[in-house]
Amino acid sequence: MKAFASVVDRDAIENELPWEERDTAKSIYQFLTRARDAHGNQPAVSFQLMSGVKDRAQTLTWAQYHARVTQAANLFHDIGVGRDDVVAFILPNCLETAVTVLGGAVAGIVNPVNPLLDADQISSILRETGAKVVVTLKAFPKTDVAQKVAEAVRHAPDVKNVLEIDLNRYLSPPKSWIVPLIRPKNPVEHHARVRNFNAECARQPSDHLIFDDVLEDRVAAFFHTGGTTGMPKVAQHKVSGMVYNGWLGASLIFKQSDVVICPLPMFHVFAIYPILMSMIASGGHVVFPTPAGYRGDGVFDNFWKLVERWKVTYMITVPTALSALMQRPVDADVSSLRGAFSGSAPLPLELFKRFEAATGVEIIEGYGLTECTCLVSCNPPEGKKKIGSVGIPLPYTHVRILHHDAADNPVDCGIDQVGEICVANPGVFPGSTYTEVDKNHNLFAEEVYLRTGDLGRIDADGYLFITGRAKDLIIRGGHNIDPAEIEEALAGHDAVAMVGAIGQPDAHAGEVPCAYVELVTGAEVTVEALMEHARKYIHERAAVPKVIEILDELPKTAVGKVFKPDLRRLAITRTYNEALASAGLGVKVVAVIEDKKRGLVAQIGRVDGVTDEAVTAVLGGFVRPWEWV
Repeated sequence: MKAFASVVDRDAIENELPWEERDTAKSIYQFLTRARDAHGNQPAVSFQLMSGVKDRAQTLTWAQYHARVTQAANLFHDIGVGRDDVVAFILPNCLETAVTVLGGAVAGIVNPVNPLLDADQISSILRETGAKVVVTLKAFPKTDVAQKVAEAVRHAPDVKNVLEIDLNRYLSPPKSWIVPLIRPKNPVEHHARVRNFNAECARQPSDHLIFDDVLEDRVAAFFHTGGTTGMPKVAQHKVSGMVYNGWLGASLIFKQSDVVICPLPMFHVFAIYPILMSMIASGGHVVFPTPAGYRGDGVFDNFWKLVERWKVTYMITVPTALSALMQRPVDADVSSLRGAFSGSAPLPLELFKRFEAATGVEIIEGYGLTECTCLVSCNPPEGKKKIGSVGIPLPYTHVRILHHDAADNPVDCGIDQVGEICVANPGVFPGSTYTEVDKNHNLFAEEVYLRTGDLGRIDADGYLFITGRAKDLIIRGGHNIDPAEIEEALAGHDAVAMVGAIGQPDAHAGEVPCAYVELVTGAEVTVEALMEHARKYIHERAAVPKVIEILDELPKTAVGKVFKPDLRRLAITRTYNEALASAGLGVKVVAVIEDKKRGLVAQIGRVDGVTDEAVTAVLGGFVRPWEWV
């Protein structure tokens, strides 16, 4: 492993030799074959369907994992997948998911899809990527994935084959006997041929590919963005970027002896690139508990016991999961734990302190994006960790903080000056980040640096700080307000678990700040007390929220980010309904939909006698559009 404790260490790694001259794998299959040859009988991937510390688990060694991936890649090739064809999977976590990720990337282009999306969204992604094969679940109790996928495939004409995985194989009697009796029916019919994934894989050779593995860089994965800003976009990932993430993990952090617990979904870049690719490069061992990860039954209650069971050295998490974990006692021997990596969203200072006090382990915050094939920066595991920072840009990653002048020319910001974070590294695909050509327009500074849309600054020590999202800025009467300031202040209240701050529509100022709060389990606090706390700790008067609402649970993405489009829908609905009621019109907002061209649109339930002009007189002063429904 290479020393990585400072900017000096980072620069020393880069100065050893250029990235292009490093002896890295040139294909995903070569990458995995190197792991098999070096670590064949060592554990690679483990999965347990249930969260109990004594529940049954299954493990693949590196040799077994290589063999299973070989069979899957051969199967995909055998049913018509070439190097430019797409294998989509809509799956929770299981061993087959880990196999499909690599098998799809070896045979063609793998396309992970969030199984929590609705059928229309899944179908839209399948059409956008032109997927020919879909790997998904066989109908199973307590999940509707199979039914949603069947409906989605109906509207995705390029899909020719659906390969099903039956989770029942992970159960033991008597539960495994019961599933066939209560298995839900799948009444949706579609045009694709349906087959059993494991049975079809078993018919394929496991010791060699039946096609040539081309050792040259190419697009091997499509990931849809799972961020907080609405309609999914599909990012393209090349082999070089995938391998780069693994190289970073093995070079700077993980060893063969490490065991990593990763309760994050494998349709997200965090689980695949910094974790799975790093395990391939290092020979480490990754454990995936339950199909739903942190969302699985009993995972939070059993988490520390699982750390003890597997002798975990590193845990992978996000702030929402940490918040839930810190509401439970550390009730097991976690002395094997050396570190915890947190990403996806900024980590509140109080949560950092609570975790360190409870476990004796420091959280290592990092930063990555789907558009960068993930990793950008990381607080150095063996160096100084600046709380609130996402660390030092990683070797071969060049970060610039830019603002664009009136002529849209990029200008570098100085030390600690806030601007847009722009990134160039082996994971960035200049000019072709997204599959939709139009979405790549104006996406790059100087045709090289990806414009992330994140606002940030770099301090005098070279540490990167994220201060917010450019598109999340609250613009109050032309004054820019960073929602992070509101969120950090309210998150400092003892009763607060999570915060989401947005701009709610305002007929006078365009937007005014609004905050939604989720409380710590069992905590009680009034809105008035939170407002007083906000006034005390938010130093900019204009940034103090006009409204604070307490919700039982904030809407979140599958990886734990606060899902701000849903908060904006709540704010639009409340604000517009208050205005309509005040005008005595007797109509109300019944839904807020997302339109690709107009953004969020309020739909008003039509009532006889209420005219367009009357509603426009009330809502015309707001920025967000409305329509009858």
